[in-house]
Parts: sequence; C-alpha cells; structure tokens
Amino acid sequence: MAYPADRKYTKEHEWVMADGGSASIGITHYAQESLGDIVFVDLPKVGSEITAGKMFGSVESVKAVSDLYAPASGTVTAVNDSLATTPEAVNKDAHGSWMLKITLKDAGEVSALLSAADYEKFVAEEAGK
Repeated sequence: MAYPADRKYTKEHEWVMADGGSASIGITHYAQESLGDIVFVDLPKVGSEITAGKMFGSVESVKAVSDLYAPASGTVTAVNDSLATTPEAVNKDAHGSWMLKITLKDAGEVSALLSAADYEKFVAEEAGK
C-alpha cells in the first residue's frame, strides 16, 4: 500500500493533512484493514479541544473498539457527519474519509510526525514483514 505523501502519520495509525493553520485527520488504510468492518465512529463535537497524543474518539468494528489519538493539538472546526450513517466509508477509502478538521494550535507538531515513507517502514516492521 502506498500511503499519500501529502500527509503525516502517527504510530497509532492516524493521518493528518495540514493546510496552513488547519488540518484534516483520519485513520490509515492499515488501521481500517486491521480493524475489519467499521460499524460506528465516535467523534468529538465542533468546538472541542484536542491534544496531541491524547484520545479524541473511537472507532468500533465487528472485531473491537479502538481509541483514536490526536496527531496534533487544536480546536475541532468540522466533524464528518456522514460517518454517523455510513461508517463503512472508512473501510472503502480510509485516506479519503476524513474524520475531523481542526485549527492547529502549533503547526510544528505536524512536521514532527512520520512521513509516508517512514510510516510504510513502521507498518512493515509492525506486521513482521
């Protein structure tokens, strides 16, 4: 799987795509594949503050419930409401299905995350390949 180079990644399998002072956040293809069929996504409300490295929501699949961790700190400006009725969209296109949009508190947090190439290496090591 080639991961989009226009975003940064965490070791908890979230991606963040920054655009100036704002960013979109979602989970990676590897995460959705590991989870299996996603049946529910629990996300914070618009206006909530999220903190890098801290839990901001969860994803429930037929296998398990997994916590979501913020790749960067900021204020939630939008939530992908369509995931409430079609959570399986994350399975179909994990990198096209953003979960949150935030105003970044510190854009430097994003640059400290893994590049697509580094994330691919991390996933390969984690998968034992």
